[in-house]
Amino acid sequence: MCLIISTCQVNAQIKKSKPRTIITTDGEVDDQDSFIRFLLYANEFKTEGLIYSSSEWHYKGDGKGTKFVSEMPYTSKRYGERTDLRWPGTEWMQQFIDKYAMVYSNLLKHNKDYPNPAYLKSIIKTGNINFEGEMTMNTEGSNLIKKVLLDENPEPVYLQVWGGTNTIARALKSIEDEYKTTQQWDSIYKRISAKAILYTVLDQDATYLKYVVVNWPSIRVMYNSAQFWSFAYSWPRVVPEPLQVYLKGEWLAKNIKFNRGPLMANYFLWGDGLKISGDPEDTQGDTAEAKKANRSKYDFISEGDSPAFLYLVDVGLQNLKDASYGGWGGRMMRSEKNPQRWEDGPNVTDYNPYSKKNDDAFPQTRWIAALQNDFAARAAWCVFDYKKANHPPIVKLSHPNYLSKKPGTKLKLAAIASDPDNDKLTYNWWQYKEAGTYNGDIVIQNANAPSTSFIIPKDAKPGQTIHIILEVSDSGTPVLTRYQRVIIEVK
Repeated sequence: MCLIISTCQVNAQIKKSKPRTIITTDGEVDDQDSFIRFLLYANEFKTEGLIYSSSEWHYKGDGKGTKFVSEMPYTSKRYGERTDLRWPGTEWMQQFIDKYAMVYSNLLKHNKDYPNPAYLKSIIKTGNINFEGEMTMNTEGSNLIKKVLLDENPEPVYLQVWGGTNTIARALKSIEDEYKTTQQWDSIYKRISAKAILYTVLDQDATYLKYVVVNWPSIRVMYNSAQFWSFAYSWPRVVPEPLQVYLKGEWLAKNIKFNRGPLMANYFLWGDGLKISGDPEDTQGDTAEAKKANRSKYDFISEGDSPAFLYLVDVGLQNLKDASYGGWGGRMMRSEKNPQRWEDGPNVTDYNPYSKKNDDAFPQTRWIAALQNDFAARAAWCVFDYKKANHPPIVKLSHPNYLSKKPGTKLKLAAIASDPDNDKLTYNWWQYKEAGTYNGDIVIQNANAPSTSFIIPKDAKPGQTIHIILEVSDSGTPVLTRYQRVIIEVK
């Protein structure tokens, strides 16, 4: 009895807290598809805000006929002077959560941590939506962000920027306005700077550059400008053909769209007949437009913002400890100009074995099969009982994730894996070369066994790192994969 109690206490102490997060979204079709996927992963996070915001592509207008011209050069040229732009409204998240509520009891059969639909609705707020980049007034959305950033919980808050940064900027500005002239300012400034982490997909307004980085330079920013394209509108030009099967209509119709309940029935695909109200440019559901764009019926449209929350899903890759490690939300490197800014781009590439070239999208693209299969499993959770669905394997190392060894040393690695569905498991140990700083190749022995070994190369220099990934997949339908990462620092 004492042993059981002691073990439970230890497990309680080492149990990881779920990452805190707030989403800001402009409601474009790819945001809405990202949101549907997000709901299926909502058990992985502590979601504290769902906020409507504007962007250079979508804003409501002030209802007074005020004309506006974008600060962003391309959008300014494309749209000119407008009173509003492609505004999808402030009800679509509630509508999707209503669909989520219909499958909620079934999702709980697969994971008890799915949040209550009523709770999710309670944290929906409208932020700064009148115009692109508007941050002059406090809103319910900015006030919620302000409240979370000022609370006593010191854990990081991941602010997902699916549209513009303006509502987040307004929250930070209101904190500055309230405290900058007080004795509390220094401590509050340091606390917020350490706590807030932005994951932004492109700059969709100018408020980050004009306000956030100028006044809050110590806030960490994850900036995705290239890798997200493998999960966005131009995926056919970015994703290697062998991986495109997971984004094609036949696969999506079978695994995502149909016979998966009311939530998944509303997932937007090319030629499916669905259309967003308020956005005249949302024409992908029209079959004629699909043909014009050379898309097949039910092909993937876009989820360009999904990397922002996929980055937070703990699948064993440990990327939250360091964005340069790489994971389901891509791989980024620290900016030479701003040590608080992590970014992708032409200097952050992974070797693409399909094209046999270094590729600035492949740090995201490489995970597509695993990501889509995981999505398909969760779509099935909406309608199937536990025994009829698949669940990911559990993978643990038999030693620490971080090791230090001298060149010439033979290093033995081992893991223990199990599967909740008693599926047969396959193992694959591989070197994530780009994530480490040692540029040579590692020869891994018995790479497809639970235990493996390799020799630290003699030309490895002290301080260099070698990243070895263990990938464990089950034999269920769809195949699900989880990981462990071993990082070896050369002595």
